[in-house]
Amino acid sequence: MLDQSAGHSEEVKTGTTIIAIEFDGGVVLGSDSRVTAGQSVVNRVMNKLSPLRPKIYSALSGSAADAEAMADHLRYQLQLHCLEIEEEPRVGAVATLVKSISYRYRDEMAAHLIVAGWDRRGGGQVFSTLSGALLRQPFAVGGSGSLYVYGYVDAAYRSGMSRDECQQFVLNTLALAINRDGSSGGVAYIITIDQHGAEEKVVLEGDLPNFYNK
Repeated sequence: MLDQSAGHSEEVKTGTTIIAIEFDGGVVLGSDSRVTAGQSVVNRVMNKLSPLRPKIYSALSGSAADAEAMADHLRYQLQLHCLEIEEEPRVGAVATLVKSISYRYRDEMAAHLIVAGWDRRGGGQVFSTLSGALLRQPFAVGGSGSLYVYGYVDAAYRSGMSRDECQQFVLNTLALAINRDGSSGGVAYIITIDQHGAEEKVVLEGDLPNFYNK
């Protein structure tokens, strides 16, 4: 994902692959780990899955600095919000806050966040936020790598997939994007969230599914 700016006088292309999907009882999020500045790779192992609350995460794309600054601001606002309401926020409320901040700073910040998590009222939920839009979706993909995998995700997704099937769906999507998109690469970060909490997993590039060189 995520690019680190190489200077204000030159436009720097951004790239990444992020994905989130719902299953009965939770969500699975995934991302690649490559950070680029134009044609240069400046970080091979950045984790782009950022915790906002213990059971609510965001997947970051766009400018690395902008996306991380937005996530830091959201964590601060949510800490205050939780102190006021004395309970954990709903996933939809967090996504609405992300949407509001994204729209307010749409001209100053280049960041796109997918918000996904679990709450006791709605279970697992995935929201896509971009330029003031807020969409609840069974799954969402983002970043430059998403352009290469829309055909796969549309064909492979089906309603009612299990936890294990969703994890494999996310892993396959990341592997395909990494293979095709020059701005996506490195390891795959995968986080599974349910009522018990968040479970993190890292899949090395050599262990990703291979669809081409069998």
